[in-house]
Amino acid sequence: MISVLLADDQQLIRTGLRLIIDAEPDLKVVGEAHTGREAIRLAQLHNPDVVLMDIRMPEMDGIAATAELVELKIAAKVIMVTTFDPDEHLYDALLAGASGFLLKDTPADDLVAAVRIVAGGDSVLSPQVTRRLIEHFNSRARPLPPPSQSIDHLTEREREVLLLMGRGMANSEIAEALFVSDTTVKTHVSHVLAKLGLRDRVQAVVFAYENGLVIPGAK
Repeated sequence: MISVLLADDQQLIRTGLRLIIDAEPDLKVVGEAHTGREAIRLAQLHNPDVVLMDIRMPEMDGIAATAELVELKIAAKVIMVTTFDPDEHLYDALLAGASGFLLKDTPADDLVAAVRIVAGGDSVLSPQVTRRLIEHFNSRARPLPPPSQSIDHLTEREREVLLLMGRGMANSEIAEALFVSDTTVKTHVSHVLAKLGLRDRVQAVVFAYENGLVIPGAK
């Protein structure tokens, strides 16, 4: 069972998210927070697998709360869920330690899938947010911390996987494109992250664009 904590200052939003999450046989809401500070307290109390975190909340915003969860070494994975244009918040949220970033108009099925993916140790971005991420980094060129190894240390297959990650493909889509198993792709992804000193596939997407492996608009 995947446990989920909801953090949003709007009761209506939390109620809607609870209905979606609790309708799934393998998911369960274990708590609701209306402030960032309360989200931290409940995360410490319930130790959820995933936190669906709003950005703008009283007392402490979702980005600061996410950063504190990481600092406290709470294992919960955070998905930022917001109605706001992500341009101004996306990079800071990812640096704070978020494993995903979705808009509140994301279809219920996609939201549920995102929870499962993140609980399994992967990261997710909605297609809209992926495009914003690309535009954001192309316009501002805010670099990630220097990678621990040069991209030259990647094998040809690992480069292919990194390229497809940069295009926003999930592991299953990469597996289909390369005619390999999901397990093989997951292994390649792990090797890519380790060799480049990156935290997760979200940073890998950014890395791919910043290093010219993926060109915006290119097929």
